[in-house]
Amino acid sequence: MSGTELLLLLVVALLVLGAHRLPEAGRMLGKGLRDFQRALNEARRAVDQDREPTRPSGRPPSPPPSPSPSRRLSD
Repeated sequence: MSGTELLLLLVVALLVLGAHRLPEAGRMLGKGLRDFQRALNEARRAVDQDREPTRPSGRPPSPPPSPSPSRRLSD
């Protein structure tokens, strides 16, 4: 956005909102942007935590159970 466009936008905002409500609108806009940025950072952290590889607990994995011998029943 160029300087001229920004100046035009501020003049229009001043005409629409008035001198008394313009600072309040700026504060609300700033608060909304901060909240959005905070939510975006939290979402990024959650995604990063999900992508972390799981660390082994230090114990080797237990071996699979051995197959039991099959019995044949005589008739």
